[in-house]
Amino acid sequence: MEHIINFNNELAGKTALVTGGTKGTGKAIAERLITAGATVIITARNTPEEPNENLHFISADLSHNKGTEKLVAEVLKQYGSLDILINNLGGSETKGGGFAVLSNTDWEETLQTNLLAPVRLDRGFLPKMIEQNSGVIIHIGSIQAKLPLYDSTLPYAAAKAGLVNYSKSLSNEVASKGVRVLTVSPGWIMTTSSEKMMERIAESSNSTVEEAKQSVMDALGGIPIGRPAQPEEIAELVGFLVSPRANYLTGTEFVIDGGTIPTI
Repeated sequence: MEHIINFNNELAGKTALVTGGTKGTGKAIAERLITAGATVIITARNTPEEPNENLHFISADLSHNKGTEKLVAEVLKQYGSLDILINNLGGSETKGGGFAVLSNTDWEETLQTNLLAPVRLDRGFLPKMIEQNSGVIIHIGSIQAKLPLYDSTLPYAAAKAGLVNYSKSLSNEVASKGVRVLTVSPGWIMTTSSEKMMERIAESSNSTVEEAKQSVMDALGGIPIGRPAQPEEIAELVGFLVSPRANYLTGTEFVIDGGTIPTI
């Protein structure tokens, strides 16, 4: 029998949560899941700058236990269960200068946001997913797990490496219980924050924005495809991975970096 999938409504009846979903890549992922028919919840510390009536916003600070517990409780109270969890929240705010300038607080805050927050959310939602014998968890990693920029983002790179390893281990444990766990590791993404950073670099170096972009690509060792990714390109990959079309995929890390990492 031929199996026909309606790509425009393939997530109908599914409830999804996207952390860090108010801007950048998280926002693009949330909007992509809406187009596939899902009910989408987004969370961040601050209210979205551009409200979207199709997105259900819950304010939460996921960098500590209480914020995570609050979010899990609210989602389960309002929706009963969760079908798709996109652990997108992450980032680095540490200063450059290598290991010597980093404090214990730098390390602890970075690990809380980029590694422990996803772990806590998985623990909060997995019991229901296992009970219903279905669910998809996506961890948004980074190519820095394999290509760390030690001078400026050492804790971030270490946290993402831990996340990739944890994600693989978790997938092995829960695959037989109906839950798929995957990692998506992007390279450089041209978000609004990245655009502003390029403007700052251009201004400080008395160069053009395009020259600033090229300098960043050079620092990464080059991007063979010739440009950073757009958030929508990351979102499209995630949209496929959480869909029924990817039902046999679990435990895999999908690198989407325009060819940046020079090895296989």
